[in-house]
Amino acid sequence: MTEVSRTDDSFHVFDTTLRDGAQREGINLTVADKLAIARHLDEFGVGFIEGGWPGANPRDTEFFARAAAELDLRHARLVAFGATRRAGGKAAEDPQLAALVNSGAPVITLVAKSHDRHVELALRTTLDENLEMVRDSVAFLRSQDRRVFIDCEHFFDGYKANRAYALSVVRAAHEAGADVVVLCDTNGGMLPGGVREIVADVLEQTGARLGIHAQDDTGCAVANTLAAVDAGATHVQCTANGYGERVGNANLFPVVGALELKYDRRVLPPGSLAEMTRISHAIAELVNLAPSTHQPYVGYSAFAHKAGLHASAIKVDPDLYQHIDPETVGNTMRMLVSDMAGRASVELKGKELGYDLSTDRDLAGRVVARVKEQENLGYTYESADASFELLLRDEVRGRRERFYTLESWRTISEQGPWGSPRPEGGGGFAGNEATVKLWARGERRIATGEGNGPVNALDQALRTALEGIYPQLAKLELVDYKVRILEGQHGTGSKTRVLIESTDGTGSWSTVGVADNVIAASWLALEDAYTYGLIRAGLEPAE
Repeated sequence: MTEVSRTDDSFHVFDTTLRDGAQREGINLTVADKLAIARHLDEFGVGFIEGGWPGANPRDTEFFARAAAELDLRHARLVAFGATRRAGGKAAEDPQLAALVNSGAPVITLVAKSHDRHVELALRTTLDENLEMVRDSVAFLRSQDRRVFIDCEHFFDGYKANRAYALSVVRAAHEAGADVVVLCDTNGGMLPGGVREIVADVLEQTGARLGIHAQDDTGCAVANTLAAVDAGATHVQCTANGYGERVGNANLFPVVGALELKYDRRVLPPGSLAEMTRISHAIAELVNLAPSTHQPYVGYSAFAHKAGLHASAIKVDPDLYQHIDPETVGNTMRMLVSDMAGRASVELKGKELGYDLSTDRDLAGRVVARVKEQENLGYTYESADASFELLLRDEVRGRRERFYTLESWRTISEQGPWGSPRPEGGGGFAGNEATVKLWARGERRIATGEGNGPVNALDQALRTALEGIYPQLAKLELVDYKVRILEGQHGTGSKTRVLIESTDGTGSWSTVGVADNVIAASWLALEDAYTYGLIRAGLEPAE
């Protein structure tokens, strides 16, 4: 691994996504995943990347072996995680410590017990022997030319139970040569005021360089991390997107955002902060979890504005309802159009889509009225920008734009008796067929499609009918489909809203349809999806 540049060592941003974050339910990282995430984290500019526990499981051992050959870290140092030596043994003879050295990582994090009850009940040893385990382990790793951080597990609970002993663990690690002693809120039960008070006391009593590792069980992990910084901690341990065991860890991105933008502390290389949203979403894709839309700083909705009052103020000055410029962290401001929308909301959304409505008050008023009318019927445009843009284009041009005129559509769903033969074997069969009749460019087209459901069959039939006339549709693909029964309706006669997400390979868009049944609602959303896709392809409606 080639070291090209390093951030200032006076403050550490330490990422443990690959170790602690990987303990989140639903995350199962391959070695290739871990290498890819490490590259993203290094690109972002964190100072340390904790890669896992070599020697404890084969995957982490392989990760360090491959990292030595495949990772070219520019900003981060790779960290191996492990535990202090076994009770009654010697650090120089401990196989786990040997595995940490053999990993090749230049930095080692050791977890140590700092709660007296954990020492006696979990380690089943004496308080004095635990202190010796800390001293011996740190001293051995220092003799191997490794930088050592100590994670004091359950520190805050231990401090409350036996302050003198918790402090003695910090002193033992510090005096043996640990660079940083990290105070861990392992159970995640602390609140910011308590963290600030305890960190300040530990700093005064020991003189050690302190770090903070906060779990989010009270929803305060980010606040607790910043409270520790306020009290003098200069090392923060976080995970990307807050991944971690139970409800997670302190989220790397809000912590870094606060340090850079609120504390005016430069903890990333120049220009890296603007990559924050992209890095967050890239890591979410690698762990196969949808990015949190409402995550601070990097969420899709972090700078989305819906209320008309907000829109009126933002039209004058965006800073009136935004704590930072979204572009600072690589995000964008979005205007949501809903039944709360006023003229300012529509004007700003129109501007976002490339339409200047500020000079035509009547047009803006018509759009507002149309949105409110449609949303009263069950439509929602805040999640369907493409359908809103089509509505806007309708009002601008005074007519509905169409690439074809529909004559009729129908679907047939057939279910055979259980035990009847089907082509692929097995009992029972189901068939879904749709027929679409329409006129396009003066030509009557009739097409039939089959699918694994009536909506899929409709999609196939419409595509078959139009592709010969509009070959651009070959690139169109439906990638998501959501159905919701609207509130206030009951039973099988409920009104249904359908949202469809489509892509042409270069971008994606969402459309909405509402009707008394799911197939009719799906057809309306499909029509908008096809119409918008053809407009994106540069075509002008012919009907």
